[in-house]
Amino acid sequence: MTNMTSNAQSYPDTELFIDGSWRAGAGGRRGEVVNPATEEVIGGFAMAEESDLKEATEATARSFPGWRDTSPVERAAVLRRAAGLLRERADEIAANMTAEQGKPLGNARGEVMGAADMLEWTAEEARRTYGMVIPARSPDVVQAVHYEPIGPVAAFAPWNFPLNIAGRKIACALAAGCSVVMKAAEDTPASPAAFVRAVADAGLPAGVLNLVFGEPAAISDYLIAHPAIRKISFTGSSQVGKLLAEKAGREMKSITMELGGHAPVLVFADCDVAATARILGNSKYKNSGQGCGSPSRILVEESVFDTFVAAFVEAAGKVRVGNGADPDVDMGPLISARRHDTIAALVEDAVAKGAKLALGGKTPEGKGFFFPPTVLTHVPAEARLMNEEPFGPVAQIVPFKSYDEAIKEANRLPYGLASYVYSQSVRTTAAAVRDLEAGMVSVNHQGLAPPEVPFAGIKDSGMGAESGPMALMGFMVPKFVTQARG
Repeated sequence: MTNMTSNAQSYPDTELFIDGSWRAGAGGRRGEVVNPATEEVIGGFAMAEESDLKEATEATARSFPGWRDTSPVERAAVLRRAAGLLRERADEIAANMTAEQGKPLGNARGEVMGAADMLEWTAEEARRTYGMVIPARSPDVVQAVHYEPIGPVAAFAPWNFPLNIAGRKIACALAAGCSVVMKAAEDTPASPAAFVRAVADAGLPAGVLNLVFGEPAAISDYLIAHPAIRKISFTGSSQVGKLLAEKAGREMKSITMELGGHAPVLVFADCDVAATARILGNSKYKNSGQGCGSPSRILVEESVFDTFVAAFVEAAGKVRVGNGADPDVDMGPLISARRHDTIAALVEDAVAKGAKLALGGKTPEGKGFFFPPTVLTHVPAEARLMNEEPFGPVAQIVPFKSYDEAIKEANRLPYGLASYVYSQSVRTTAAAVRDLEAGMVSVNHQGLAPPEVPFAGIKDSGMGAESGPMALMGFMVPKFVTQARG
């Protein structure tokens, strides 16, 4: 494992962005940012007080009519310019993301490019928010449906993909004609701030986009209850999502929720077992497993179970762990000591209940919140790992005897975000696509999350989508117009 020394001087302190200007919080409070690979404090961020939230929300409300009435062509031009600025600044943004979040530099740069792609996709979609004409029952009447921006949006983004997820929410809302208050994650403030700066520098009018950090519960309570806010967009845990949805429901506000997952992978005997194991052995540990769509419960047909496990362990054992600033590293640390301790406890619980440890499982010596690529087999259904979203570099591999048994286990949990199927049988894959209770199914590859497709869950994994051809509709409302001729 490598652990390079961070350059704390290069990491920026992050301010609030309110009504077109960067500023400290009214109370002068600041939080600390810790590099998870070194445990060093590398910078800080401004914390918002209620007066800051009031100013941000009022700016969002005040600027909404003007942005709503800005033509889709002009909105699209701003978003495209912002995409270009992100690409120009990609190296600096990626270095800061690696310092605050821990992911390898190449992955961080890929996230910047993905955010730029999202801006361009939504820019084009802004020009295609078509309405419809509905044939009337009378020849003297014209009926139509128009789609209009829903209004000011309160958006909440997490730390695991700090640029991409915040950017996805902002891009969709702005393209639809909405103004935004973004509450981003305090662990990773520089990344969303870089996105906001690019959009502001691209010519977005003051007040249309605002960025705040601070005490999460206080901010969410204030924004959701504020009468100017008409839409809530949240990405995070199912538990918190339900709490925010309940609060939004009391205010009769529209919500989009992208929540937790516990993605099943169905590996059937007729697939290319070695190739499948290599694919999963690499993808499982991307972002240290800290992704709601990360493959977690790997269900393998009994006849090829041992072969698959051996190949998977071999692939996982080649994953190079260390400081993401090292170009040779494949996997960085977990985001925090708390996340590390949670993963260690999940592994300990599984082993105590009969799971077999095939790889990893022990914290390496030295600084940083590192946890090695870990593989557990024969994990019992009652283990916490089989029921709680792991959100870490732990793969649990269990055998199944029949198709029905695999589907039953895959659908057993209340989650329904991502799922994966590996089989060469068209009949088997078609049946699995039909039977899996998930918002997304990837067959014979890991193919989720480009901007042009919906990223969405069902059940406890959320509601609505924030990418793909339907994304802007979540930030718009239909208006029916009926008009007599003449």
